[in-house]
Amino acid sequence: MSDIFKIVIVEDHPIFSMGMKELINREEDMDVCGDAEDVSGAREVISNNNPDLVIVDLSLKDSNGMDLVKEINDNQSNIATLVLSMHDESLHAERSIMAGAKGYIMKQEASESVVEAIRQIMAGNIYVSQRIMSTILNKFRSKPDLVHESPLKRLTDRELEIFQLIGQGLLSKDIADQLNISTKTVGTYRERIKEKLFFKHSGELVRNAVIWVETGVLKG
Repeated sequence: MSDIFKIVIVEDHPIFSMGMKELINREEDMDVCGDAEDVSGAREVISNNNPDLVIVDLSLKDSNGMDLVKEINDNQSNIATLVLSMHDESLHAERSIMAGAKGYIMKQEASESVVEAIRQIMAGNIYVSQRIMSTILNKFRSKPDLVHESPLKRLTDRELEIFQLIGQGLLSKDIADQLNISTKTVGTYRERIKEKLFFKHSGELVRNAVIWVETGVLKG
């Protein structure tokens, strides 16, 4: 690893990406060497620049940031990943760490914590909020208290991905095309999601998915 940390940003909101880049490049020992808006673009940028760390937004254009985190962890373990998300950290932080990410920050807190997160990760540490770290550590000691956990924790990673795509306004056929699965399989996933989240009909599923994508909150 060089004296300057090379960083790639994978984020599909140009203004947010630009702000992150300016913030990071103020640091003398950090350089944003590339950026991308989706997983396929990220692969090319990572291959061309060989960064030390990749900052990944979970919600990307036509792709899923979690897939990229897993891919990097499996194939390029020398590259660290830091996950960004607008959604509840209690739902996504643990999933991200389990997928191989070295850190997780909420997008609304990124301007305050991204530089510290990068430094912690480059020093070999995991970076998450103190609340989430306590939750993760407690799981080694006892079963978690499920009373206040998000109902979305009942969903698998694939079910959560489909729930998010529904909230983005995609129809079953669009989801099937994007994920390279059949429309029938998407229908099966939709039924599982309805069952796990106790939605009575498809309209309730779609309404809650849209609200969650827009606000990060599941109304129920």
